[in-house]
Amino acid sequence: MMEQAHRVLQTAGDFREHYVGKNITQLPKPALILDTAKMYRHCQSLLDAVEHLGVDFRAHIKTHKTLEGVRLQAGEAKKEVRLVASTVAEIEFLRPLVHEFIESGRPINVLYGIPLPPSQVDRLAAIARQLGRGTISVMIDHTSQLSHVARFAEQASFPAGVYLKVDTGYHRAGLPPSGLNKDDLVSKLMNLDNQGIINFIGLYSHSSLSYNDSTAEQAMANLKGELNGCLDALEENTHLFSTNREITISIGASPQVTSIENLVGAEGRLSEGAKSLKQALHNVVTGRHCGFRTRLELHAGVYSVLDVQQLSTKSRAHFGEYEDEIAVSVMAEVCSVYNDGERQQPEALLAVGVLGLGREPCAAYEGWGIVDREAYSPNTANPDRRLIVKRVSQEHSIVSWGLINGHGDGASQQPIPLQVGQTVRIYPNHACITGALYGWYYVVDSSEHNEQVIDVWERANAWRMPVAN
Repeated sequence: MMEQAHRVLQTAGDFREHYVGKNITQLPKPALILDTAKMYRHCQSLLDAVEHLGVDFRAHIKTHKTLEGVRLQAGEAKKEVRLVASTVAEIEFLRPLVHEFIESGRPINVLYGIPLPPSQVDRLAAIARQLGRGTISVMIDHTSQLSHVARFAEQASFPAGVYLKVDTGYHRAGLPPSGLNKDDLVSKLMNLDNQGIINFIGLYSHSSLSYNDSTAEQAMANLKGELNGCLDALEENTHLFSTNREITISIGASPQVTSIENLVGAEGRLSEGAKSLKQALHNVVTGRHCGFRTRLELHAGVYSVLDVQQLSTKSRAHFGEYEDEIAVSVMAEVCSVYNDGERQQPEALLAVGVLGLGREPCAAYEGWGIVDREAYSPNTANPDRRLIVKRVSQEHSIVSWGLINGHGDGASQQPIPLQVGQTVRIYPNHACITGALYGWYYVVDSSEHNEQVIDVWERANAWRMPVAN
């Protein structure tokens, strides 16, 4: 036993051997948990919606960064797989799965999700040579990047797919619709396309303005606004593109993209905003804009697991409680409880902090995570009162009663119904950040048994895959 207790676990296989079959309360804490039943439901729900509306979908993998999660996002239909990755390390990690998709007859394209920096060209080109023509795409928003895509083509022996990055109001990256041809960017890009040095795909926008939303109507309006911004960019620069080509318009962020689920199965009950969005999507899919054939691609990532931020946007009318929807959680241990007047209000100390939860704010409440009610619901009569992570330090945090979406009594003096040594489950504000703090997920399946580990999924963390000695 002593030898096993001190054994150094290094691979996902080691962790599977040691922890599969155990209860999640038996895991070394803090531990990152992923519920595959919830993730499957969210992935399939969005795949069904895009199929119903006739639009394309590009799944962002930056939230979970796992091969198994990509399979859920891609679905089982024998269709093209489109992905976005935030780091080259993620794309390197994906290589075995890309080969698997190709061998099964599914074309695949992976987009590197930031304007192409020169330091990453060699790595991307090397991956492209291994995976084949058409598998790698990039985005640009500056004329200096044109030499980077030309170098890619030289090293890979074929062109990368290229999106022009449009800023539709979020101001993270890209050029505004009226300034897309800054320094003749569009003209020079199309010249490279005509020479076969790049393969121009279309326009790409990412707008997270919907993260501040609190209704489905707002999320749908933000999606339509982002679409209109890209159409404006197309109209402003019509004379620079060849009119006999097809142009893809790629838009999205999880709240506004998942808002399309409100359009499915609700005929006759759609709001005016929903009808307007549905018509706008239909027009791009079926019509011609400024003389171009257009196709619409939506992209999103954290929709696959959700988190407190996502639920606070209320982008879908049918969202359940945190316990019903959020697939990612952190198991943590209670260190101490302060219920006897030691402080202004009762609190508890947990052995997890910023380096296990993150420190991402959420507009719905003043806290850094929400405690699963299973830890305390039999001990409180008020269904609106929730335990939240109120304060965080590096390796520990403080839990107290909190106010969620205007419900509950934030000043309650009711004791904290937790015990020293108890394990609690915390739902993070931002699953992307929380996940990045761990090397793997302990996987459960709530459709079978919510607390038994059934698998371990390795994450493609950091910026470079480790090289074996």
